[in-house]
Amino acid sequence: MTTQELIRQIILRLNRLKLFILAGGILIAMLLYVYAYTRPAEYKVKSTVFTLTAAPDNASSRLSEIFGAGNTKSPTDEANISIEEVGKSRKTRGAVVSVRLPQYGNKMIAEVLINLHNKNRSFFQPALEIPKSDSDIINTGIALIQPQYIIKFGKTGLLDISFTSTDKNLLIPVEYLLIDKVSQFYKELKTEKANADYEFVQSKVDSFEYVLRSYDRRLIRMDKTTLFVPENRLEYAIPKANLNSDKSRVLGQRNGAAANREEALWRLQKVTPIIKILDKPVVDGTPKKPSSKLYALAGFFIGCLLFSIFFIAGLLYRFANQQLQAALAPKTDPYTNTTA
Repeated sequence: MTTQELIRQIILRLNRLKLFILAGGILIAMLLYVYAYTRPAEYKVKSTVFTLTAAPDNASSRLSEIFGAGNTKSPTDEANISIEEVGKSRKTRGAVVSVRLPQYGNKMIAEVLINLHNKNRSFFQPALEIPKSDSDIINTGIALIQPQYIIKFGKTGLLDISFTSTDKNLLIPVEYLLIDKVSQFYKELKTEKANADYEFVQSKVDSFEYVLRSYDRRLIRMDKTTLFVPENRLEYAIPKANLNSDKSRVLGQRNGAAANREEALWRLQKVTPIIKILDKPVVDGTPKKPSSKLYALAGFFIGCLLFSIFFIAGLLYRFANQQLQAALAPKTDPYTNTTA
């Protein structure tokens, strides 16, 4: 069978079975239409918050210059990344899904998400059983809520938080919880960091004070000590130049540590709520839902293509088999009539 014969047979077969091909396309189109029509609409809520650490702190910069910190990296980038990581963390998701909502029969958000998943799952997705323990319910909710919300900094430097769900009544409570937990946890991190910095520099100051007191004791002891030369009966004091030099060096280090302590104390006193709602959560008026007509049109073309391939698969197989056998068959030399 040549290629021209194969094409002619394919055209004849498709023409003969065109009604079956159209029926197959219509069948697939109906199935995809029903699938798209029965899919629940997804609602989205979005809010914009302003981070109080988004702009460089001029007072902090001036204080760093006074204490000799030099040119330091702006805290803006570090703060942005940290807030995003806090929002995406498992701790934040766990704190949100563990909250109980009175409007849902005092159920945890995690349990509500499990029920929504079972209600809106596709045919191929397995149903989720509600675990018996609260910790297992929360762990399941943590996994379910992760793809439903996005927290990131926009081009303007403002923090955008969005949440998507098929339950319109769930959007606003979860959105406010996300904002609250991100602010709360990040504030705790900032406070812990300021406390750690203060305790560290305070320990350095204490260690320098201890060294200075030891130098003072040695100097007092040396002042009370007088040496004599027996032969000439000369009286002289112990040299203290090196000790005074060491004390001056440690005193300078103590003063630097004390300045750092004041800066750390100032930062500790400056801890404030991290984010402020700029645009309150607003539910998008246009729900996201797959287009039934588009699915039906795509299903019709896919169905026609699949049924066409199914009907001509036998011809293609025989043609490929013949070509393979011809390629593997021994060839005869026309001049010598011998088989190569």
